[in-house]
Amino acid sequence: MSHEEAQCIAAELEPPFSVVGVESQRVPIIFNSPHSGRVYPSVFIESSRLSAQALRKSEDAYVEELLASAPEHGAVLMHAHFPRAYIDINREPYELDPLLFSGRLPGFVNSQSLRAIGGLGTIARIVNDKEEIYRGPLKLETAFTRIEQLYKPYHAALQALLQSTHARFGTVFMVDCHSMPSQQGERGGWPDFVLGDRFGASCAPEITRLVQSYLKNLGYRVHLNKPYAGGYITEHYGKPHNGMHVLQIEIDRSLYMNEETFEKSPSFPGLQWDLSRLTGLLVQELPHWSGGYKMAAE
Repeated sequence: MSHEEAQCIAAELEPPFSVVGVESQRVPIIFNSPHSGRVYPSVFIESSRLSAQALRKSEDAYVEELLASAPEHGAVLMHAHFPRAYIDINREPYELDPLLFSGRLPGFVNSQSLRAIGGLGTIARIVNDKEEIYRGPLKLETAFTRIEQLYKPYHAALQALLQSTHARFGTVFMVDCHSMPSQQGERGGWPDFVLGDRFGASCAPEITRLVQSYLKNLGYRVHLNKPYAGGYITEHYGKPHNGMHVLQIEIDRSLYMNEETFEKSPSFPGLQWDLSRLTGLLVQELPHWSGGYKMAAE
């Protein structure tokens, strides 16, 4: 384990994530924001050839703030404090890019996935699809330190939250929330939201249609599974046949922020309100399609 890396994580990322609303949870709804962390460890900044501002280009900025009202509805909100550019928890634990590391990768590493080969594995090599992050190759110990101290604890806490919610209510619905860069001039119109349910494999279609209809009725452009069908979290945890439903939501960043300066735009509170109303709708409607679920003891 990289001693310097471990010390930096302990000093600057404590706690590494937050879970809000567990004590007041009244419904089997969880919102997860794995990419909105913006605490950039100093050891990471020092090893990067990019400015802190450039590193933020892969960040789902302020997504956890857009969802801040979820606990008021009786739901739970979980979000990372560390950034996606430092370690991406929406990947397999050892999905590593061979071009990024010195030395030979162990046999258990998945170095052949399209994401790893493209520089967007568990430890990203690039941001913004083209900008190299690091000054030179990393030691494998650096990756393993981040995985052991950040990736594994986050997923352990997320899995425990999903399991306890399912045990308590008999079902669970998680919204895995992300943001996406806008694509102005995209043919056919770039969507405001993309809903990903792995083409029906991670979430009951009734829930996906409910969210899709709500957003469309507000005037938003909504695409389903294109260009984002859901990542590792959606695929790994979504098991509708077992009452574990996961729906990924991608939000166009231009709806709520300036993508160059990272400043919130005047439309931020309006989008925040629309997402709060979506949470309220889910609280109201989920019992109907699911045949009801066990109510939490007051």
